Amino acid sequence: MKIIPASELIITPRGSIYHIDCRPEEVAETIILVGDPDRVGEVSKHFDKIEYKNKHREFITHTGYIGEKRLTVCSTGIGPDNIDIVMNELDALFNIDFETRTIKEKITPLQFIRFGTSGSLQEDIPVDHFVAGTHGLGLDNLLHFYSHNTEDAERQILGAFINHTGLQGHGSQPYISPAGVSLLKQFVGEKYHHGITVTCPGFYGPQGRILRMGLSQPLLVDRLSSFRFGPHRISNFEMETSAIYGIGKILGHQCLSLNAIIANRITKTFSSDTKSVIEKLITTSLNIIADSGK
Repeated sequence: MKIIPASELIITPRGSIYHIDCRPEEVAETIILVGDPDRVGEVSKHFDKIEYKNKHREFITHTGYIGEKRLTVCSTGIGPDNIDIVMNELDALFNIDFETRTIKEKITPLQFIRFGTSGSLQEDIPVDHFVAGTHGLGLDNLLHFYSHNTEDAERQILGAFINHTGLQGHGSQPYISPAGVSLLKQFVGEKYHHGITVTCPGFYGPQGRILRMGLSQPLLVDRLSSFRFGPHRISNFEMETSAIYGIGKILGHQCLSLNAIIANRITKTFSSDTKSVIEKLITTSLNIIADSGK
């Protein structure tokens, strides 16, 4: 049985994992991921009871209950690199024995649900609406550091995407992973648009924004918004979803990214009240998550 060295799995003197500073008993099997550390409290204020509060660097974690449903909300900061830290460490809390430093024989599947903000790439998905990502399509390079497989259905979407956009070889090979089906089917109807969420490795140039530097891909937004493959289209882009879906799939977890649309890159509009639309995403989605535990 392989023992994981101290340099690879860093455990603090209090028995917590290094970056997020949580012990195994301090985290629930249903985990809400938010980028902004201040958003943790905006989620946990709706809990009926809070058991644990942890904080280290930008990683804040609250665990508690809504009714009988135990939940954790954890901040990740911005970008795929931080998702890599948070999801590996949350998985380790359940699936690695901290005493023996070995992987447990029985793996515990977790649920990861992102509450985020995003920019729409379709005119008919306006600001102040929500998107539940059917897939995470990564323009970042994170998943290429792990051994992973792409199913035939996703491989076909990815091939069509590369042919349409010409992005193959631009920095790295795009990759794609699906949402957790059991989670996605809970977030349907008029409240939640469905579509592919593209993850970019930056906010400005990688999302086609021009300030003082010219772009190597000046038609990026047009190419993304015009992509179609059967029923699939790209609904929005942001900076975390592909990493969540990709890592979650490899580790055997169910993942879903829910985003409040605060900008529409086609109509060039921005939400006039981002705080209200984020609060609405939180309350609407928490009610669905809590009901699923009954």
